[in-house]
Formats: sequence, C-alpha cells, structure tokens
Amino acid sequence: MVKKTKERCAVCGKPGILQRRLTRTFGKGSTLLVVEGVPVVACPHCGESYMTAETLHEIERIKLHRRSLARKRSVATVSFGLAR
Repeated sequence: MVKKTKERCAVCGKPGILQRRLTRTFGKGSTLLVVEGVPVVACPHCGESYMTAETLHEIERIKLHRRSLARKRSVATVSFGLAR
C-alpha cells in the first residue's frame, strides 16, 4: 500500500512524499528478525528512501522485545503495527 502525503522530503524538501509499508530484516543467522509492515518514506522527486526517527526507535524497541513479540515461522517475524 502506498500513501501520498503533503509532507516534505527530509532530503530535497519537496512536498508529496510517499509512505509505504515494507518488510525489513535485521540481523543474520540465529539472530535474524523479519519485521513486516515497516513504514518507509520514499520521495518521488529525488528518489531517496528512508525511515523516520520514530520508526527507527520503534524498531529498536521491537528488537529488544523480540522474544515476546515474534511469532515463530521458518524465521522470526513481527508485524510493525501489531508490536505496540
């Protein structure tokens, strides 16, 4: 799902950034964690893609509490929106 907003890009400053929900992986091997539904900002003007500070803080919280939040699959996964 892509959501267009009137917010400005943190890199080029132009309005109209897009917000997508993507799956991101962190760690490797036995410490691999897959987080689904992570909000990622993308700018259609400069092509930059980034996560906000709020999102990065939430990812750190998810990583700290991975044992209680993750559902076991072939790899550990967490849906970003359900981790709260």
